[in-house]
Amino acid sequence: MEEELDQIEQQVAEITTDIEAVIPVLPDWVMPVAVVVAFFFLGLLVFRLVYAILNRAVAGKDLFWRSLVARTRRPLRLASVVASLFIGVAVAPLGPEQTDFGQHALLIAFMVLVAWTLHTALHIWTTVHLRKFTLDAEDNYLARKHVTQSRIMVRLAGWVIVIVATAAILMTFEGVRQWGVSLLAAGGAAGIVVGFAFQPVLKNLIAGIQLAVTQPIRIDDAVIVEGEWGWVEEITGTYVVIKIWDWRRLVVPLSYFIEQPFQNWTRDSSSLIGGVLLYLDHCADIKRLRAKTEEVCRNSTLWDGNVCHVQVNDFRERVMEVRVLASARNAPRTYDLRCEIREELITWIQKEMPEALPRTRETVSVDGGNRPMPAGIEVVGG
Repeated sequence: MEEELDQIEQQVAEITTDIEAVIPVLPDWVMPVAVVVAFFFLGLLVFRLVYAILNRAVAGKDLFWRSLVARTRRPLRLASVVASLFIGVAVAPLGPEQTDFGQHALLIAFMVLVAWTLHTALHIWTTVHLRKFTLDAEDNYLARKHVTQSRIMVRLAGWVIVIVATAAILMTFEGVRQWGVSLLAAGGAAGIVVGFAFQPVLKNLIAGIQLAVTQPIRIDDAVIVEGEWGWVEEITGTYVVIKIWDWRRLVVPLSYFIEQPFQNWTRDSSSLIGGVLLYLDHCADIKRLRAKTEEVCRNSTLWDGNVCHVQVNDFRERVMEVRVLASARNAPRTYDLRCEIREELITWIQKEMPEALPRTRETVSVDGGNRPMPAGIEVVGG
């Protein structure tokens, strides 16, 4: 046994002697690189251990924590490597300039890591939060409210994170920091020029905050903008996409909905009252028409059972204007219900009450009471 231990000690001594003989021959950069690479792989090893522990810790938690650990795999790996390299740069045999450069690069990587993690956590929280709501429901008022607020705030927060992280990175450079201080001290014309240059961006940024708070529009709202009827399909940080009824897309700046008037058909709820205008002869039987309209509403699967009225809205020289009001759960159903009422009523009027169709009446005076006249023309004063 003692002989075997003596052999092992002798082998270790020989290997140590060989290494000591080779090291002076190697270039100066080999040892610093070797140390940095060693700490790099050490950081990856630590990441695997920590990530495995976190996976076990959140296995019984809710969806947010499990998603957070899963989606932050890359930021966590970057954090582990950055922390390990920070130690490696400190202990590696580097010169002052090389050490400063390495620490500066690691500081920038740390700032990117913080911004990346914040953005990922924000995205995960929004996704998990919006799982509670669906836009496919009949009355999706609450869902549209939360979806709109969440999407706008996520985009705005994303822009804020990027701007703050970029500013923090730039301020780590001495020249940029001095330029920023000089610019703030100078103020005046430079500030005015920058303000005018960024006016559209700031305008839409403020409009986005106002839209998120006051919510004059929401995702899937039925609106009329610039004379076009459609739905709010997407709200970004700078513009709103309106899906028009014929599937065209109208792109409108965010500031438009703060500064210009527009119609929102689903501002407080999804239910709407649709109107149908009929132009009938003055001798039309309104009671029979009202009874038929109520029958049409009751038989329709689109009617929500709330509003079904027939009103004589106006009298004109040759016709009277009759307005039919009926309600449905949302804008598309209201539009289809209006079309159905028009079709049913005009068919019924043609068959059951043709005298209610608009007619032109004329009184003709002629000389000679004995002159034969076509049927349907009355001779007056003959």
